[in-house]
This record gives sequence, structure tokens and C-alpha cells, in this order.
Amino acid sequence: MGHKIFVSYKYADSDVKQLTNSWRHDTVRTYVDKLEEYISKMSEHIYKGETDGDDLSGLSDDAIWTKLKDRIYDSTLTIVMISKGMRQTYLPDREQWIPWEISYSLKEVYRKNISDNMVKSSSNALLAIILPDTYGSYEYFTFRKTCCLNPCCSYKTNFLFEIMRKNMFNIKRPNNKECDDGSIVYYGDSSYMTTVKWEDFIKAPETYIDKAYDIQSKIEQYDVCKELD
Repeated sequence: MGHKIFVSYKYADSDVKQLTNSWRHDTVRTYVDKLEEYISKMSEHIYKGETDGDDLSGLSDDAIWTKLKDRIYDSTLTIVMISKGMRQTYLPDREQWIPWEISYSLKEVYRKNISDNMVKSSSNALLAIILPDTYGSYEYFTFRKTCCLNPCCSYKTNFLFEIMRKNMFNIKRPNNKECDDGSIVYYGDSSYMTTVKWEDFIKAPETYIDKAYDIQSKIEQYDVCKELD
């Protein structure tokens, strides 16, 4: 079954590992171009984000937001590209695009269809792809912990936008235990927003996309945050 995929990201963030042989430093958009290629090879999927040739620079914020909502409305999966410079910490989340795009994609929104009937959208599946920074490291957001007999991954959720943070480790009935260092270790699909490193995603894109949809099918098991504070 085909899916419509919207991608949310910080276009000009250049704190990413060089992906091409270009003399110019790559940005997150370079990774989105590569992601488009993967999606196009999955013939049933449709990419709903803007292409690199789109020029929205001359439009007002309201006009840009209208175009984005049109693209998000009938999408079924939102992929968020986590990059080291995606969040401007000196600006409130409400003044940045990514939180709004995630929020709108998770809401159930009514619109008229071509038959003039009101149709309600469903909450999108939510997948976050973690991009390597300039040095090829993911440790600005996630790293391996070895304090216990069974090593696990740790996530610096405070780095994220609040709506992303609230959609991690938000399963209503968690399977967890206390780690030797006092932190909490979660087992299973504990987050509505599932995460994957870029290097792992490109090995099996369909696997991680399917996982996000599987979690979406059990959305009632999660306290999904859809609103911005």
C-alpha cells in the first residue's frame, strides 16, 4: 500500500556530515534530496514535501503556511530530519516551522473534498531520522551507555523541540526499569515518534517506515502530544 510522506527539516543547517563530493558544504537539504531518491524507488510512496527547486522566499509567512498545510493535510507519515542546528534556541518553538508542521500533521483536521463533503484527516505516523554532524557523530543527540551489563542507547531529549520531546517515551503503559546510574531504561516501542540514525535508515528504509506505521496503528496506546504550548 502506498503512503504519502511529508518531510520536516531545517533547510540550511550545514552542521552535517558531507554527503556529496561538491566543493560546497552540504546542508540538511542534501540529505532530503537523497531521501527523495529512496522514496521514489519505493514506487508506491509519494513525496509530499517541497522540492529543491521550489522558491518560497518571496511569499509571506501566511502564504507559506497555507502551502505547507496543503501538502501535510493528506500525508500519512511525517519524517523529521533531526540535525544539530535544527533548533534556534533563542527563538520560541512557536516561531519556528518544524514544530508547527509536526503539530498540524498529528491533528485530525476537517476539510471539504471535491464532492464538497467534510472529511477528517488522521494523525500521521511520525519517524525521526537522526543526521550525523560535521564530524560524522550522532552524539549531540544519542549515544551508547555501557554502565549496565546490557548496553543501551541514551537520548538527549532536551535538545529537541518540545512537541518532539513529548512524543518520545510517551507510551501509556511503559515496560521499563531503573538503570544502575538511576536513569530509566525503556523496552519495546516506547515512543510514538520512533527514531533511527541516517546510516541505519539507508540500509533498510522500508523497514523503518513500516515500523512508524505499525506504531501509528496502535496510537491509542500513546499519550500523543498534538498541540504547541
